[in-house]
Formats: sequence, structure tokens, C-alpha cells
Amino acid sequence: MSDTPKDVSQMTLEEKREQVITALRDVYDPEIGLSVVELGLVREVDVQPDRLHVVMIMTTPFCPYAPQLLEQSRRTAQEAIGLPTTIEVGMTPWDPSMAEEGVLSDWGLF
Repeated sequence: MSDTPKDVSQMTLEEKREQVITALRDVYDPEIGLSVVELGLVREVDVQPDRLHVVMIMTTPFCPYAPQLLEQSRRTAQEAIGLPTTIEVGMTPWDPSMAEEGVLSDWGLF
């Protein structure tokens, strides 16, 4: 297996989806210090041949960092696979069980 990254243009839609999720691991909630992926805020990544759409939720409806997190996530996703990207705020309320297993253990939640 080669260590050379695969050219995005040669990736399947599912590989592109995984590439986006991996890239979003670098977007951190500044208050909590965990990535939007670790927190379970990324609810949907829909990759089409000509566009990308991401649905995210916030940990609270009144998150002061929501605009920053959404735009940073949109830019990061767009740069990851080079497709025009839209981002949508989902209406599902966040709860700690949505986070990846073990990431909230320091918070005493799981």
C-alpha cells in the first residue's frame, strides 16, 4: 500500500465523505476543546458529484461560537474535497450520548 494520498478526483463518493469527516476532526469547539466530529455535531455529510452538503447541530441552541464553527466547518469540508459546500443547522437537540465513546469521560458524563 502506498503512502501517497489518493487524488480526490479518483475517490468514490464514500471515500470523499470519509475524507470530509477526517478533515472535520480538525475543527474544535473552543469552549469544550473537542472536535465537532468527536462531539457528534456532524449529523450528515452528503457528497454528490458536483456538491457537498453538511448538516450540523450545536451543543446548545445559544452557542456563542455557532457562526464561527459553522463557517470553519464549511470551509474545512470544502477544502478537503474541492466541491462547493453548503452547511445547514439541524434541529436535533444535542445530548452527550451523541459524542464518540470515551471523549466525555473527563467531564464525568460517560
